[in-house]
Amino acid sequence: MSPSPLRLRGATAAIGRYTHSRAYHDESFGFRRRKEIVVPDYTPAQLQNRTTHAPLLRYVDSMRTHGHRAARIDPLDLLQREDIAALDPTRYGLVDPKQTYPVDGIVWTNPAGPNTPSTEAWPLERIAAHLRSVYVGNIAYEFMHSPSKSERLWFSHVLESAAVAPHNVRNSDEKRRMWGLMTRSEVFDQFLQLKFPNLKRYGLEGGESMLPALDMLFSVASAAGIEHVVLAMPHRGRLNLLTDLLQLSPAALFHKVKGESEVPEELGYSGDVISHLVANPTLYYGKPARSLKVSLLPNPSHLEAVDPVALGKTRAKQFALIKEADPDCNLGDKVMCVQLHGDASFTGQGVVMESLGLSNLPHFTSGGSVHLVVNNNIGYTTPASSARSSLYCSDIGKMINAPVLHVNGDHPEDVSRALDAAFQYRNAFRKDIVVDLLVYRRWGHNELDEPAFTQPLMYQNIRTRKSVPTLYEDKLLNEEVIKQEEILDLRSSYKAHLGAELSKADAFVPALNVLKDKWSGMVLPNSTEAVRDPETGAALDMLKEVGRASVQVPEGFEVHPRLKRHINARLKSLEAGTGLDWATAEAMAFGSLMLDGYNVRISGQDVGRGTFSQRHAMLVDQMTEDVTVPLNARLESEGRLELANSSLSEMAVLGFEYGMSWESPKLLSIWEAQFGDFFNGAQVIFDTFISSSETKWLMQSGIVVLLPHGLDGAGPEHSSMRIERMLQLTNDPADFHDGEGSRGVNMHVVYPTTPAQYFHLLRRQMKRNYRRPLVLAAPKGLLRLPAAASPLSGFEPNTRFLPVLDDKMVDPVNVERVILLTGKIYYDLVKERAARGLDGRVALVRVEELSPFPFLVLSDVLRRYTHISDVCWLQEEPRNQGAWTHVAPRISGVLERVAEAEGAEKSARAGLRYIGRKEDAVAAVGIGKVYKEQQNAVLRGAFDGL
Repeated sequence: MSPSPLRLRGATAAIGRYTHSRAYHDESFGFRRRKEIVVPDYTPAQLQNRTTHAPLLRYVDSMRTHGHRAARIDPLDLLQREDIAALDPTRYGLVDPKQTYPVDGIVWTNPAGPNTPSTEAWPLERIAAHLRSVYVGNIAYEFMHSPSKSERLWFSHVLESAAVAPHNVRNSDEKRRMWGLMTRSEVFDQFLQLKFPNLKRYGLEGGESMLPALDMLFSVASAAGIEHVVLAMPHRGRLNLLTDLLQLSPAALFHKVKGESEVPEELGYSGDVISHLVANPTLYYGKPARSLKVSLLPNPSHLEAVDPVALGKTRAKQFALIKEADPDCNLGDKVMCVQLHGDASFTGQGVVMESLGLSNLPHFTSGGSVHLVVNNNIGYTTPASSARSSLYCSDIGKMINAPVLHVNGDHPEDVSRALDAAFQYRNAFRKDIVVDLLVYRRWGHNELDEPAFTQPLMYQNIRTRKSVPTLYEDKLLNEEVIKQEEILDLRSSYKAHLGAELSKADAFVPALNVLKDKWSGMVLPNSTEAVRDPETGAALDMLKEVGRASVQVPEGFEVHPRLKRHINARLKSLEAGTGLDWATAEAMAFGSLMLDGYNVRISGQDVGRGTFSQRHAMLVDQMTEDVTVPLNARLESEGRLELANSSLSEMAVLGFEYGMSWESPKLLSIWEAQFGDFFNGAQVIFDTFISSSETKWLMQSGIVVLLPHGLDGAGPEHSSMRIERMLQLTNDPADFHDGEGSRGVNMHVVYPTTPAQYFHLLRRQMKRNYRRPLVLAAPKGLLRLPAAASPLSGFEPNTRFLPVLDDKMVDPVNVERVILLTGKIYYDLVKERAARGLDGRVALVRVEELSPFPFLVLSDVLRRYTHISDVCWLQEEPRNQGAWTHVAPRISGVLERVAEAEGAEKSARAGLRYIGRKEDAVAAVGIGKVYKEQQNAVLRGAFDGL
């Protein structure tokens, strides 16, 4: 049984509600107002009692504020505790323990619910004992730091009234369930140690109460109407959770432990280590049974990197809810994110802070997460005193004013009680809460490690202790809940079960557990059924309609005067059918996909307006600051556009969008960096998720990453999206192939030079019957360059993205030099070529798609130039950067193949020459005149010798 959540009076405003000093004015699609929780304020009589007995009030509030510092929360008793003077009633002049006081409005004694006045008067000794039972026991509470009066009142009322209520006692069935979970976990760890003594299993020994904690959380969540839990966790105890609560077959685990694949081997995927395995069971709780889907996400070894991914997936699961207009539906009603953490990583990894920072943002909140920190009081071999600068590892949660519950892991009933209270808070306020589960690690960081090298006293303590399951067994034996023979029977029968599962491991055949539910209809990207080059052109009448809708302003809406030029320019170009810029092409791609039923979400800093003031997909009324998103307001489409202006975060925001992309192939999820090099702060997401999730976990993603790129004098940091790094992350084959080799390429890296190309790329992401990431070197200066604009005919039916753009301004027969290149420098080269009178002698061929490399298309293009004596690769990036190291062997292979086809006498054309900047330690120089000299030298080098 769980404490009843506080029932609240109907009211129009929360008492003491904390808000930002400036109201958030953007209530465009995706914004969902959090449900208001109104805790009744004190009655006049209660206020008078608080004034009359102010010393008692000070004592009670001190217990609420400082009780955690004296609580018995550390099973090893290693926390250095000092005497807390604030908890002594005599400090407040309360010296007579027999003195009675009316408690109404000071201590909550009535059951949680309406603020019913209390007529009780308690002696001081009873008040003190009552408060100590709540705040100085095996659970410690930190909630008085909250700026919300409603939250503080809610906690004190629920906790203090629950302490005197009979439902605080667990029944025998609940106790037996907790005992079973922990005992099976211990048997499981002992079995693995016996059968696989050299295995790094990251067992749960010492932290077994994590399992009843999650079981209780799932149970109360299900009772409250939660239907799906998205679960993120690190390696510690993962196998224990998987093979018990999450119902993974032990035979499947043992199959993997023996070195076999967790997916069908014929698929050719790399797989991952055992501590990253997943399960997605449907659990059942209550009578009648209620189903609860639990999705444990795959995670990399980079601790905490999965946190924002889980947040994004949780929000994406509620996208249909966000599209509904029902005001009674709230984020978090049906889906909940649960994140498990280690103590050292929770306080040490910056992505934790970034992710917490997203939790209450309008376009990122998912209705509140429950954070469970499995706190070993040690990180690898580093003690807490060297791992954090705060008292608790959970203190990072206070940056968002999250309440924190600390609980002693040696007491599983208190652990489950803490998780119960944590969920009730989350469900009431739809905000994050942290549970700090203090346990210990019986072995080292892994079972092959010797922790006593560095922590001799800690491990002397640990090795003389009874295990957590054994301690609980002793308690239940004394309470006559279980019998000794039941203990022996459970341990022996579960060990026999594991033995039987081990015998099945060699014959176990893994199944393909993807492409289900929302992903049904999709295919594996490397399959022969994959449609790689779908139709992406669209009806021109429809595109014109979308383009006009994208700048249509509501009647009476005061748009900024300077934006009227932006609106008129778009309308004029649509009418003329020429001069369509990048923002117009993007709007047409978004709107046409929305009309086809796809949802579009783009996030990042300033995405509504655009970093370079180019997008203006959202318009702000200059008088009221109301926001309109014209594509949502004007298009009668099933799909919706969410513009998620984000916090100044890269890793968490990109991880969040990546998690969004995992949920449904019907969502085009886009992250746009302010400048391309800002992705550096999110490198872990690129390395461990975007570039590798498919080959490790068979997880597809159609995420689009827009990284503004181009050397334009902005200096070392705002010039390059580091194309070389993105290309290095691909598995693009270096040897010439006929196109089949592209099937397995993990992600696309492109550098488009026209708005039409960009349009087709965005639509291609959704029109394929599979999903792969797209990393795009996005424009800066090209955004408004007239020469880079596209005609409307470039978007019509039967047009599509072209991986290579041949030079249409030259006659191939007269060309002496072919310059292969990518990106914006093309337009500078066109001008320089014309200025030198070399229009007919030099061909400028743009390689728009760098990965997968377009071997066949490029070879077909180069065959047209039958009289060339020189083939060059030109780039504006330094030689050790840009695309050069990636394209050089591939272009050379193409040239060799072309030469072979033409005959041995033409083999001289197989050479490839580099034109560009020399190697450099920075992406671009910061001295303006040096930049100009270098850029001019590159342009001159393109035509030297002609």
